[in-house]
Amino acid sequence: MSGSRERRRKPEWLKMRPPSGERFTEIKSTLRDHDLHTVCEEASCPNLGDCWSGRNGPGTATFMLMGDRCSRGCNFCDVKTGGMEALDEDEPANVADAVAEIGLDYVVLTSVDRDDLPDGGAAHFAETIRAIKDRDPSILVEALVPDFRGDPDAVDEVIDAGPDVLAHNVETVERLQWPVRDRRAGYEQSLSVLQRVAESDCYAKTSLMLGVGEYDHEVYRTLSDLDELGVDIVTFGQYLQPSTRHLEVFEYVHPDKFDTWREVAEGEFGFRYCASGPMVRSSFKAGEFFVEAMARDGASVEEARERARARGD
Repeated sequence: MSGSRERRRKPEWLKMRPPSGERFTEIKSTLRDHDLHTVCEEASCPNLGDCWSGRNGPGTATFMLMGDRCSRGCNFCDVKTGGMEALDEDEPANVADAVAEIGLDYVVLTSVDRDDLPDGGAAHFAETIRAIKDRDPSILVEALVPDFRGDPDAVDEVIDAGPDVLAHNVETVERLQWPVRDRRAGYEQSLSVLQRVAESDCYAKTSLMLGVGEYDHEVYRTLSDLDELGVDIVTFGQYLQPSTRHLEVFEYVHPDKFDTWREVAEGEFGFRYCASGPMVRSSFKAGEFFVEAMARDGASVEEARERARARGD
């Protein structure tokens, strides 16, 4: 990392228009009214305008639970660290209310790491999932969880709440876990979480960033490890440096390379689907990709939704 070197110039395919539009404004207002945070804003996601504007659907927002401060300090992430606060007991109900007001039919929940809590926040995740499902069981819920320090009981608590998709990101290949991630994270620890999910009735999902110095054979090995565990869904996206204080971009990976990795993941390894592209993030249009993947089995969109709901029951 470097605090003085000029950041590498972005290629044309990474240029995004700023967020705008009536739908964007509506979602932002609803979130503020309920005092909620989104990873879209806190992590400076480049897709914020596209997802919130809902150009191809009702709009997507990824709710970030348990505050806007993380107990860890990963070198790729723009979320603030330290100064942990008590959990907001009203947050699960507030999220459920906001989901209803926005009119989402696919909800993504994620969180900061809360190593200061005995269960890492697993019970809070579970309560939020149940609050959403209690209001409308037809809403599909994806939970993108931390590693809970590898505690299987914490993972099981979230599984038991009935999310349709349970995700945990390995972020990068094994060799680069440090310096990319906080030292309290780790490849094997993340694989243990994904294995627990893959053995359940939830769809297991994970995500990798490219452009941090990985070699092709390491990415292939990671896909092999994930496939062996039974992970259903994998996404690839380009790492973008949030500021000069963060990990530098090693390479801007060409879109054709992302297409190749999608073909390898789906064609060679048989993942249920792989979303892969420079601007893809783990929760980017998650519902759209999920339903599309289900529909590949020959079902209509509605039949695909019903099948997913039945699996989550």
